[in-house]
Amino acid sequence: MFHKILIANRGEIALRIIRTCRELGIRSVLAHSKADAQSLPMKARRRDDLRRARRRALSYLNIPAIISAAAVTDSEAIHPGYGFLAENPAFAEVCRACSITFIGRRPRRSA
Repeated sequence: MFHKILIANRGEIALRIIRTCRELGIRSVLAHSKADAQSLPMKARRRDDLRRARRRALSYLNIPAIISAAAVTDSEAIHPGYGFLAENPAFAEVCRACSITFIGRRPRRSA
């Protein structure tokens, strides 16, 4: 089981992941942009880790920024929700290379 997960998504999917983490007793960090600083997922958060993650996550698709936010907040895993990051095999590989668990489907390897 993880102690802390970085959520690299927004809106309703982020809320669902936050609630699930809370039910499982897992701390979560929400990577977010300035545009989402007043969003419902941000208001649902209770941790100080948000300040550190916000500075790093300039875009939800900026892989180096997401990995950096996970490292700075001592997150053991990243949950990308669904969409571009969740479907990006390169992102899953970067997570693995950085010893961060990618929560999602295994990336498909081309034949």
